[in-house]
Amino acid sequence: MKSKTIIVTGASSGIGAAAGLLFAAEGANVVLGARREQELNKLVAQITQGNGNAVFLAGDVTDEAYANALVDLAEERFGGLDGAFNNAGITGDMTPISEMEIANWRAVIDTNLTSAFFAAKAQIPAMKRQGSGAIVYTSSFVGYSNGGMPGMGAYAASKAGLIGLVQSLASDHAAEGIRINAVLPGGTKTAMAGDDPETKDFIAGLHPLKRMAAPEEIAQAAMFLLSGRSAFVTGTPISVDGGMSVRLL
Repeated sequence: MKSKTIIVTGASSGIGAAAGLLFAAEGANVVLGARREQELNKLVAQITQGNGNAVFLAGDVTDEAYANALVDLAEERFGGLDGAFNNAGITGDMTPISEMEIANWRAVIDTNLTSAFFAAKAQIPAMKRQGSGAIVYTSSFVGYSNGGMPGMGAYAASKAGLIGLVQSLASDHAAEGIRINAVLPGGTKTAMAGDDPETKDFIAGLHPLKRMAAPEEIAQAAMFLLSGRSAFVTGTPISVDGGMSVRLL
């Protein structure tokens, strides 16, 4: 990762923040994106105090102009773009589709899937200018490998659609030296998982490993897919789910 420039979205907390810290520690220049400016500023300060290189730009991934602005920032500050970890996402309301408000459906699809389209449109031309690159999206076991979950229709649709997008993009751009993959986390100790101990114990128990992931463990998988160690891997959804997909087969 040394001297590579990587965009990370959803970087204000959880998996995205862990990825920003990890990539910077491994020598990458990181461009951090999320909605919460204060948290991004703290993360950049933490990285720079450790002699890492980081900049941030607050914004909304559902805005196409924001996707373009993150790429512009990477090129202006660090001379190009080598990779991106498009990690921003939301769960939305946990409710059956028959009872779901259209506003919730649109918010989940826009945040999890349409933003992926905007990211690809902005990032791939920059990587073509570099002559190579790697993109990683955060999908989910939900909506994949028999991973249906009650009340998560919008989320499952968005994450399943994301895997299809990854495979299509990988096919389109493999010959140009641009690899595109997805990580599929299991339950992870982030704010999205909530604070209730009983709920967390229940989620942990669903995994054959009988625990939830630390955000850093998902970040390690993303780093593998962004690095030269995965040079022959593209179009692949990689499960980082503590065995959840095995249990669901």
